[in-house]
Amino acid sequence: MYGNHSKYGRGQTNKWPLTKKIEDLLLKCDVHKEEKLKMFCQDHSQLCCTGCVLLNHRQCTNVSLISESVKNLSLDMQQLSKDLQTIIDELNKLKNTREASIQSVEVSCSGKLQEIRDLRKKLNASLDALENTALTEMADIRTRIKTSLKKDVDNCSRLKDDLQTLSEAVNSLCYKSEKDIKFIANRKCLDKIQKVESYLKENIKKVQSSIIFQANTDIEQYLSKQSSLGWIVDSMQFLKLKMNPNETFIVRRTMEYNMAIPSDTSQSYLITSICCLPTGKVIVADFHNKTVKLLDQHYNVSSHCDVSGSPRNICHITSSEVAVSFNKDVQFISVTNGQLVNGRKLSLQHNACGIAHHQGALYITSGTALYHYTLTGTLVKKLHEDAGASYRVLRCAVSPAGDRIYVTNFSQQKLLTLGTDGTLISTFDHPELQSPCGVHVTPAGQVLVCGFISNTVVQLDREGSKKLATLASQKDGLSQPVSVYYNTNIHQIIVGQNNSKIVDMDLQ
Repeated sequence: MYGNHSKYGRGQTNKWPLTKKIEDLLLKCDVHKEEKLKMFCQDHSQLCCTGCVLLNHRQCTNVSLISESVKNLSLDMQQLSKDLQTIIDELNKLKNTREASIQSVEVSCSGKLQEIRDLRKKLNASLDALENTALTEMADIRTRIKTSLKKDVDNCSRLKDDLQTLSEAVNSLCYKSEKDIKFIANRKCLDKIQKVESYLKENIKKVQSSIIFQANTDIEQYLSKQSSLGWIVDSMQFLKLKMNPNETFIVRRTMEYNMAIPSDTSQSYLITSICCLPTGKVIVADFHNKTVKLLDQHYNVSSHCDVSGSPRNICHITSSEVAVSFNKDVQFISVTNGQLVNGRKLSLQHNACGIAHHQGALYITSGTALYHYTLTGTLVKKLHEDAGASYRVLRCAVSPAGDRIYVTNFSQQKLLTLGTDGTLISTFDHPELQSPCGVHVTPAGQVLVCGFISNTVVQLDREGSKKLATLASQKDGLSQPVSVYYNTNIHQIIVGQNNSKIVDMDLQ
């Protein structure tokens, strides 16, 4: 009788014997692969091998042997197993959502491709080049979306496998009595769960991606001058148009990047404008060097091209083309095979300071007036004029819906909000926005303005009449900011200054 009790009582701890693989998983250090975990640092809540203690925990005051740390601990391995399974289920949900998004991208891409070709049939043979441009843009965006989604799927699979392996290890420990290894398993599982929960929190709010094609309704009228068959965007970017334009940005940290390159002819710098393409490319205007520069994902200059004047402002035209204002000209520049290439040029009858684009309409400021042009250079209307000083109509930006135009009045310390017919909607001035220069509107409608003299970047409400936040100031390293742009690809605000540095504001 007592012998049977021994079989199902004390002997039960060996119901699932630990394999060599599980022992290595639990007992070996993740950093020093050949070292066994022997210590626990309470200061950092970290398991440590001898190497970890020597390298990273010599100054810690609460480092003890694991065998000492677990003496009075009670570990519920069954609850830990349930927690692991819960987080695995959440990963499965996210993985399934991303896989469905990949399919949605393919289906929507096929449908929009047919729309593109249906529209193409209504036009004449000169549309061949435009069609190829649109299809190339769509292929690039599709690849970018699928790459991002596939990365999420792969991450889910990897994290799921890690958790599943730990879960199997935990299950094998449910009836074990050794507290040391249970403690190690508990810490490893909690650390892994925390990492996965952070990953899920960062990604769970993302919605299903698809491809959206916005046809250019003016295409027949501007056929000979258009550079694309339409606007192809990721539905995630399209969704941002419906977001709250008064949602305030929160800056997590700022970093600086140098725009100087060996070929610069001037050692004086003024980064007058910044533009981010949907492909993730960033383009900046270097005023004193009369150069437009292309930046890589790390904000290093990867290409540049000279223009025949000091560039003042840049606006996005298509996914691979921008327009640059300088002197009395507008220069179109495209990104081809990673290089900046000059295209056609428009010559105006007045100075070209600020420039903005919205669905075929170009809005250009001269310093004293705001004009509406077509992409072919035809003047539609003078919308606003203030001839009192040369910088009263300096820069402009258009709302995502195209119903409002924001104009900086540098001389009188004001921001004007106008209707597209030139009607004044509101006027804003504030002590924290002195000599407003660059202005930008995000895809969600958030209004950003930089104060040259106040050394600030300010966020206003959609009406342009109320300050929502001062996002950065001189104490954050700003020095006479002249341009600002929100990079939707990586959720950052980029600021150009009266020096060679751009400031990258990483957002929460």
